[in-house]
Amino acid sequence: MATWAGFFKRSEAAISRAEGREAIRADIDPFRLRALPNDEIYFWSKRIDNSRVVRQSDPAARGEMLSTMGAAILLLALAVSIIAPRAAWMMEGYKLEALKVERQTLLDQKRELEVREAALLSPSRLGELAKANNLTSPVADQIVHLDGQPVEALAANRTPATPRNH
Repeated sequence: MATWAGFFKRSEAAISRAEGREAIRADIDPFRLRALPNDEIYFWSKRIDNSRVVRQSDPAARGEMLSTMGAAILLLALAVSIIAPRAAWMMEGYKLEALKVERQTLLDQKRELEVREAALLSPSRLGELAKANNLTSPVADQIVHLDGQPVEALAANRTPATPRNH
């Protein structure tokens, strides 16, 4: 397809030349595609040296930049003030659930320890341990009652109290 400008500016000589080339090409290779429109146009790039060009500062651009940054900071502060409390509530909820699980675990451990203590201190088990270690009930002269009455044998071990000056 040709552009409209290229289509209307073609001269008849150029058209006949293109038709002649297409006829030659058709004789050479019947499966070859026809020529593209404006095929005779060549493009090249020219090197441009901008090293001596100094960019001028625009005073209005600085004000726009500052207002844009201010708006962005304001939106960021608003977003953080909305998101931060919700994130903190969520984290505290996770901590609360972890503490509830830990409390339940500790209560289960306490219950297991109480059952184990009751089993270890049961009178039947203590009686079995006494029989296994050849322990017997004490006789009457082996029992010492501590009624708060001074016993001479215990009193002989004490040093006399010295009077205190107040």
